[in-house]
Amino acid sequence: MYSGDVCGIYASYLTIQGVNGRPRIDAAGKNAMGKATWVVVGNSVLIDNVEMFGSKVPDRNGAALRLEGTGFTLRNSFIHSNENGILSGANPLSDIVIEGTEFGRNGYGTGQTHNLYIGKVRSLMFRRNFSHDAHVGHNLKSRAQTNHILYNRFSSLRPGETGSTAAGQPSYEIDLPNAGTSYVIGNVIQQPAANQNGAMLAYGEEGATNTGHDLYVVNNTFVNDDTARGVFVMVGSGVTKPVLLQNNIFSGIGTLSTQVSTVAKTNYRSIAPGFVNRATYDLRPTPSPLVVNAGTDPGVSATGYSLTPVAQYKHVAFWIGRPVSSQLDIGAYESTSIAP
Repeated sequence: MYSGDVCGIYASYLTIQGVNGRPRIDAAGKNAMGKATWVVVGNSVLIDNVEMFGSKVPDRNGAALRLEGTGFTLRNSFIHSNENGILSGANPLSDIVIEGTEFGRNGYGTGQTHNLYIGKVRSLMFRRNFSHDAHVGHNLKSRAQTNHILYNRFSSLRPGETGSTAAGQPSYEIDLPNAGTSYVIGNVIQQPAANQNGAMLAYGEEGATNTGHDLYVVNNTFVNDDTARGVFVMVGSGVTKPVLLQNNIFSGIGTLSTQVSTVAKTNYRSIAPGFVNRATYDLRPTPSPLVVNAGTDPGVSATGYSLTPVAQYKHVAFWIGRPVSSQLDIGAYESTSIAP
């Protein structure tokens, strides 16, 4: 345990790695520069295997990690119980990679603070992460020009359930407020019954000011536990290109997409699809010809990026290869795979 270990990190090309276990960094009422536990000013910094919690600042916007340099990678960590998990500034040259990390119960409670808030950077790669129980804010918010959101789990605790953090009531599970070329592939996106907003994936709702307006939503499993309302994909009026929804499971009630021109291919909608064990978050499909081998080849994006899923999420914050035997199953999991 490192108590009050706050600092500015000015060196570039620096690796900070926890060894012989995972060090726990408690802000303990302190902060660096009035911003965060660690303020990353240097470029191309890698942080690996840390747990960070307790960040608070006077303006109620304290982050575990405040990103101000160009280029950043976070791996294999646990970021929880801060006013913000990660908060980045705007940097058109910055590429951010976040993988193998759990985010939980971050947010002050105003709706303006989140598990992650990525500013207008060049790109975000967000893969094999577990983001849950944001406190009123979003489980992921990104203004990046390009977003790769691959093989993650976005799902929060049910009332009375015990987990690694306290339960929260998130708003959007994924928020991409300025659009941007975005790939949402192979994720579990689950909205809890208690939430702050009925939409699960929001795209361009604050103005589609990023250059790209291409959203590819492929082979995800959406689960809406709210029995009163829901929107699976909310698209802002400024988005000029049809969104692609292909090979997704949509479970529960709700509007599929608010965009009239959305292209929907080989998706499966049901109030209660067959899952191996929904209560334990085992969302592999049970045998059904409507799901198993019912997916279609998603091909490539307009820029040539392959849309075919090659992995699937495994708890906690891990992934395994997707074992496709003949044809893709619909959803985030193949029915023949091992338990997630």
